[in-house]
Amino acid sequence: MPDDATAKRKDAHLDLCATGDVAPRENDTLLSCVKLVHSAMPELALDEVQLTTTWFGKALKAPILVTGMTGGSERAGQVNRDLAQAAEEIGVAFGVGSQRAMAERSDLIKTFAVRDVAPNTVLLGNIGLRQAVALGLDGVRKLTDLIGADALALHLNPGQELTQPEGDRDFRGGYRMVEQLAKAYPDRFLVKETGCGLAPDVVKRLTECGVRHLDVSGLGGTSWVRVEQLRSDGLAREVGAELSGWGVPTAAAIALGRRAAGAHVTLVASGGLRTGLDMARAMALGADLGGAALPLFRAQQQGGVNGVKRALELLVTSLRQVLALCSVRTVAELRRRPFVVTGELKDWLTAL
Repeated sequence: MPDDATAKRKDAHLDLCATGDVAPRENDTLLSCVKLVHSAMPELALDEVQLTTTWFGKALKAPILVTGMTGGSERAGQVNRDLAQAAEEIGVAFGVGSQRAMAERSDLIKTFAVRDVAPNTVLLGNIGLRQAVALGLDGVRKLTDLIGADALALHLNPGQELTQPEGDRDFRGGYRMVEQLAKAYPDRFLVKETGCGLAPDVVKRLTECGVRHLDVSGLGGTSWVRVEQLRSDGLAREVGAELSGWGVPTAAAIALGRRAAGAHVTLVASGGLRTGLDMARAMALGADLGGAALPLFRAQQQGGVNGVKRALELLVTSLRQVLALCSVRTVAELRRRPFVVTGELKDWLTAL
């Protein structure tokens, strides 16, 4: 593969995500199946609602993660800087996209370097499972050290890889690598899917390997199978079209993931979360933080740092108001409130 192939692919991904149909409407997070119960008598003031949380040893003003999206080209570097600066100013966490490009070309490190604009907030590094196997522990540690990351996000994306013409085809030995990374990064390690969700048996196995932070990244948002399908042709395009709705819906992945992981694991909910109400529903199901990517990237494309800040402020404001309307002051209290599960989500929770 040419040295610049990964960087070119990253720009192609950005082009598609900026305006393309990468989040198929037929893919449903099932979060609408979660009905929170309104309180007409909240008996609290809005400013009593506390969204602050601590993650990876740092305080956040709201339990929100700008999930890893990109890096590896000049354009991607500007996206990362704008998103990171907005995350810093609003007080939420930020993750870079896959650092594979900087592992291949040292001149691309600058496209992931955001500490000068985000010196204080939680910063996650990011590498794919197969790349981590190839790099080894020392190589992976170098990636996080070079950008001053607080923790490492290891992403799992077999659906995307199988659709991608130049993608991986061998997924053996993954759990062994996860176990090694969990030991090398004690409590500084997150494993995440990329839009197809984590099933409960995988969650259980990951926690047995020592993983204490998981991002379920379920079906319902950006489909990376669809993204790769759109940049492919021939059989890859046809199979990609067939499988662009493949995965565990986000709401099911959260509830089943919490059940499988237990209370001691930090659970991030991402995959199609678009509003503060979505985040509140996810947290009622058991998530500790809510993650978003595509709407924040599109806000950056339209309005730069200020566009992202406004989008994040909307999420925080909406989440705060939903908690107030449920008559709770914290996310922990929200989890103890009754809610109703309907439709297909109920089927998922019953079957698994």
